Amino acid sequence: QVQLVESGGGLVQAGGSLRLSCAASGRAFRMYIVAWFRQAPGKERDFVAAISWTNTYYADSVKGRFTISRDNNKNTVHLQMNSLKPEDTAVYYCAATTTPFDRAPQSYDYWGQGTQVTVSS
Repeated sequence: QVQLVESGGGLVQAGGSLRLSCAASGRAFRMYIVAWFRQAPGKERDFVAAISWTNTYYADSVKGRFTISRDNNKNTVHLQMNSLKPEDTAVYYCAATTTPFDRAPQSYDYWGQGTQVTVSS
């Protein structure tokens, strides 16, 4: 079992930066693939980025702007978001799974409550 808590969301102007954090409780955190998803009003929940023990994965829309990292000693995953755009506005969710990497949200067993990111133009 893993419990996830996101933090770091907020309001930022276009071109600005935010750093999201996902704090995990539970055993064997380093065995989990941890991902960030986002969901804008009226839209589906979309994959943003994920990190395994050795690899990172990104959606094309954020590649080069967002960086995912993890600190297994602190059971934390971060999402550094730079050059933010209004279309990045969404609720951002942290999710975890022990299955092989997949971009589908249905593949993730554990979810945080979400944190709002709003980018003004």
